[in-house]
This record gives sequence, structure tokens and C-alpha cells, in this order.
Amino acid sequence: MNIFKPNILVITPVLHISGICKALEAIGNVTYMDDPDLSDVLDVIGDYDAVYTNPNKSKVFIGRDVIDAGKKLKVICTASTGTNHIDKLYASEKKIPILSLTEERQVIDRISSTAELAFALTMAAIRQIMLGHNAVIEGEWDYTRYIGRQMNCLTVGVIGYGRLGSLYAGYCNAFGSKVLVYDPYKRVERDDITKVDNLDNLLMLSDIVSLHVHVTDETIEMIDSSKINLMKDDVVLINTSRGDIINEYHLVEFLRKNKNAKVATDVLADEIRNRQNSPLLKYARESSQVIITPHIGGMTKEAQEIAYGHAVSRLSMFFANYIARDL
Repeated sequence: MNIFKPNILVITPVLHISGICKALEAIGNVTYMDDPDLSDVLDVIGDYDAVYTNPNKSKVFIGRDVIDAGKKLKVICTASTGTNHIDKLYASEKKIPILSLTEERQVIDRISSTAELAFALTMAAIRQIMLGHNAVIEGEWDYTRYIGRQMNCLTVGVIGYGRLGSLYAGYCNAFGSKVLVYDPYKRVERDDITKVDNLDNLLMLSDIVSLHVHVTDETIEMIDSSKINLMKDDVVLINTSRGDIINEYHLVEFLRKNKNAKVATDVLADEIRNRQNSPLLKYARESSQVIITPHIGGMTKEAQEIAYGHAVSRLSMFFANYIARDL
């Protein structure tokens, strides 16, 4: 009797991650496409039982076109907590399960890399590290243009107090900042961190505002002009969650009017399908007010080994159960 071996299409770079290829190839027949375009995936997806992905580098939104072309597709596996690079509703309609890390608490609780990046972006912004570095490379040696701020003199507003928000809040607290938290769904069980019930108050009081929320109907563009214009004119806004949380058009308008305000972000609105048209990316090309990193929050050696490895384990279990049902 022939044992079914699934064909797995990997559309995210994994060759550099220890043990991942070996684990994938133990499941089935694997094809690696490090950085394909949508057309590349559409050309071949019909031959595959599974697609293994991650949103951080991908240009491919797994939507109706991909799912419809995947005539044999049985499962979508993503090595991420976020799933806004997948049309979840359409996948559900087609009865194609999505394996993600969203609810894998024992796994993701071991990963602190995105919160650490949020803090690094905070420090880079308030100490003007990138501008100072670039000036030195160009031959300048003058501190007067790069006078920064001190964390223990600043109020930090944290929006979202889940795993990453609570870690980030702890880092800022350890540096002596006054930390305010807004999250209607979480309790703050620390005497040295203050929970506020009104988001507007947090925005008005904070020198630094950091976003740590999931993309939902409630949070898409939650930071629009009505919220942005409450912020201080020299605010530092940090975003390592998702770009769609912010209305970038409104944010750029605010930055143009408030030249001492800064944004440091690891994400852009609609970054999978349309990031080159991001208003914030375009503004960053003309202004030193913006720092952008290419969605590297979870991209540490340790985080990738944990997250990608567990995603492969879930995929292995899925096909083990699939084969068992057919025997």
C-alpha cells in the first residue's frame, strides 16, 4: 500500500533556519520558493497539498486567486501569530484550515523579539541614532543636532497589554519611565504601571505611544486623525503590530505639521500587496522623522527556530491525522 506523501510549497525563506528543511522533508515532498511573486505561486499551486508561509517578507497574499488555483490544497500553514496575509473567511468557506501560532501560548510566550525591537526603535528614535550615525559617515562630528531625550523623564503610553505590550511596558518601566496602559480586555497587575480607561487621555499624556494590538475590525485604522491630533506635537509613535492599525494618510498630515514628531515602525499598511504605495514609506524618503524596518520584529535566530519549528510540527501533525483518517 502506498502511503500518501503531501506536496508542500514553501513560499518564505527557511534554508537558513536550523533543522527546518529536514523537518519539512520528513513530512512530504517540498519545493522551496524563497521570495516568489503572486504569478509564480499561481503557476504551481495547483500541484500542492499545503503551502507554508510567513508574512514578514512575502509579496503573496493568499486570497481567492491562490486558494481557487490550489485545486489540491488541504491546509495553509503560517509561522506567525498574525494572519492578515491570508483571506481567512474564504479559506473557511473552502474548508481549508489555517495553522498559525495565534493561540499557541506555550510557544509564543518564549518569543520576546518583537517587544525587544519595539524598545530598540524607541531608543533609536528618542536618541536620534540613525541620524547621528549617517552624519558621522558623511564627515560631521557635532552633537548639537542630535540632542535626545531620557527615558526616566518620559511618559510612555502602551496600547494593548497582551504578551508583547506587557513585555514592552516592563522594559520602559525598568528604564524609569512612567508607563500608562490602555487595553479594555486585560488587567494590569503591577503597582508600578498605570492602567487608564480612556484612550484619548493616554494619547494626550504620552511622550511615546507604542502599539501592540492585533488586526481586527475594531482596531483597523484605530489611530486616525481624531486620535493622532490628540498627541503631543513632539510625540514618538512606535508600531510593531500591523500597519493597518494606523491611517497613514492622516499620520503623514500630522508629521508635516509637527516637525518634532517621529514615527518608528516595523510595519506598513497593506504591506503584502501594496507597500510601495504606502504614504508613510513615501514620506520617509523625504523626511528624517520616520524610521522603517522591514518587518523584522520576529526575525531573530531564536524566534525563527521556535516559531518556524512549531509551525512545521503542527503541519506534521495535520498530515499524520489526515493519513490516519484515510487508512
